[in-house]
Amino acid sequence: MAGLALHGQRQSGQDVRTSNVTACVAVANIVKSSLGPVGLDKMLVDEVGDVTVTNDGATILRLLEVEHPAAKVLTELAAQQDEEVGDGTTSVVILAAELLRRANELVRARIHPTSIIAGYRMAMREGIKRLRDTLATPVDKLGREVLVNAARTSLSSKILGSAEADLFANMAVDAVQAVKMPGISGKFTYPVDAIHILKAQGKSATESELLPGYALNLTRASKLMPHRVSPARIACLDVDLRRAKMKMGISVLIENPEEINKAQEKELDITRDRIKAVLAAGANVVLTTKGIDDAALKYFVETGAIAVRRVSEHDLNRIAKATGATVQASMADLSGEESFDASLLGYAEEVYEERIRDDNILIMKKCKSTAACSVLLRGANEYMCDEMSRSFHDAACVVKRMLESNSVVAGGGAVEAALSIHLEHYAMMLESREQLAIAEFAEALLVIPKTLAVNAAKDATDLIAKLKAVHHAARKDDTKKKLATFGLDLSKGELRDNMAAGVVEPAMSKKKILQFATEAALTIIRIDDMIKIDPDEKGGHS
Repeated sequence: MAGLALHGQRQSGQDVRTSNVTACVAVANIVKSSLGPVGLDKMLVDEVGDVTVTNDGATILRLLEVEHPAAKVLTELAAQQDEEVGDGTTSVVILAAELLRRANELVRARIHPTSIIAGYRMAMREGIKRLRDTLATPVDKLGREVLVNAARTSLSSKILGSAEADLFANMAVDAVQAVKMPGISGKFTYPVDAIHILKAQGKSATESELLPGYALNLTRASKLMPHRVSPARIACLDVDLRRAKMKMGISVLIENPEEINKAQEKELDITRDRIKAVLAAGANVVLTTKGIDDAALKYFVETGAIAVRRVSEHDLNRIAKATGATVQASMADLSGEESFDASLLGYAEEVYEERIRDDNILIMKKCKSTAACSVLLRGANEYMCDEMSRSFHDAACVVKRMLESNSVVAGGGAVEAALSIHLEHYAMMLESREQLAIAEFAEALLVIPKTLAVNAAKDATDLIAKLKAVHHAARKDDTKKKLATFGLDLSKGELRDNMAAGVVEPAMSKKKILQFATEAALTIIRIDDMIKIDPDEKGGHS
């Protein structure tokens, strides 16, 4: 390789930029048709043959296993948006790819990448300022209706967005408000992790329901145990309560047959002592990730305690967090003996087993540390249940962000069109080279309403022209300010006031989309050289 003492290939200048942009646009094209309330689903099959049917942008990109280094930036971008906001993952990828495509055209037209980067940054800052000052509607005291509308807007593009949208939107609002907690600064927080989602196949989606407390899809280890315990003192163990056995590779030679019986009794005694130590500390609900010996169940039955075996580690950690318990991985203390301290117990008002539809479920009500609630989702098959779970999580995240940020914007392409018109005017006021980059940024924002219209099988060119005219009038004439919330009505193929129609999104979601898409685009525009080192035949590098 010329100029380098390394064995590999070098791509530089316009070639590497075009290659990166092409890869990113290809990734965005995969998720493009899944945007909006009439977006289509993708079926992804992995190497084992597991099938995932989804239209969630972050899930699609995570399962794609993208190889291209620049395109990986987009998959990380979708994951970041999913983590920060929970919704808008498809939009952020489409916008980032469009910004990249337009930046590449500018570079070809002999505009230096530094000017484009500066222009994009100015456009992003001005866009966020306009969004915050003019387009966002502050909602000091959020009414329930606004929250339900935001959840319904999020669900509209998902599997739950058809007939069941109202049911699930209300359920998402109830679930998020059920886990309300006072924060450190006096504001309330809404930990979405405290909402436990149970999936059960069978019945229709309309038979899904919200359950009080933390529900565990497991039953008592023995039918002789009580159905209900109140107040509950919960022990969370990562300890095996089966008969103690020798470790692999250890052999004991016993010559006397009587000694065999003594050894077997000792094995049971070790398990009995462990259980009695836990029960003596005051526990009346014992959860363990391992097994419980059938012979040892009588100790729980005698003391009137509930024992549950084979609880997943994920569930156990969440229960421990909700009840204030400590997960005990070993019962050995500093002296080498086995003991259990009462301070490790968690508390709940009551723990009871209830039969819901076809299954028995263990429910923990009014946990001590954090409020918890559970959602039971019913679906025809596994794929549907998984997609319902993802959709519900997105809706819950949107409600959480609404409650925390207290401001909303109109959906359906209204914000993108308003920002596009504003940035066009802003670009005209500048006399520097950044003007071109800002004008392209403004044009790129229209990719969202365009894609929405195309996916709804409507005339995108006609609708975008009308949308631009309406927002231009709203910006120019103060008497027509209310037109600023006009967006697309995709069922009728016309414009409408989306704020009045209840199509709303958290302002934070739009702000993060602008920030993340711009940052991702700039990261890739900056690259002008790619050096790929060939692996050595011996396994190392030359």
